[in-house]
Amino acid sequence: MDTHNPTHHNGKGPVVETEVVARPKRRSFSAAYKRSILEEAARCTGPGEIGALLRREGLYSSNLTTWRRQRERGELDGAKPGRKPASDEAKALKQLQRENQRLKRKLEQAEMVIEVQKNSRNFLG
Repeated sequence: MDTHNPTHHNGKGPVVETEVVARPKRRSFSAAYKRSILEEAARCTGPGEIGALLRREGLYSSNLTTWRRQRERGELDGAKPGRKPASDEAKALKQLQRENQRLKRKLEQAEMVIEVQKNSRNFLG
């Protein structure tokens, strides 16, 4: 066995050269592209036309399903996904609710102090 042969390593078999490949970048689609594909899919009437469209564009049927849901929610019309920003009224309501909770806790504490004072007066006579 030739120890200088690059295909063998320590006599234990061939050396397998591995190439580290960078992860492929996930495709992202603009809202305009999604709308155009949905419109084109809606115009497909014959058997196999949607399949041909998907193959041509390199898409999956699940893409259409997801994009239809996004369109129904208005996300393809420029709306961002996620929670809507709180309105000024909603912010004010939240603030008032927090203040109400704080005041309820203070009231409970004051009522406990008053009850203790009543009981101590009754006890002392």
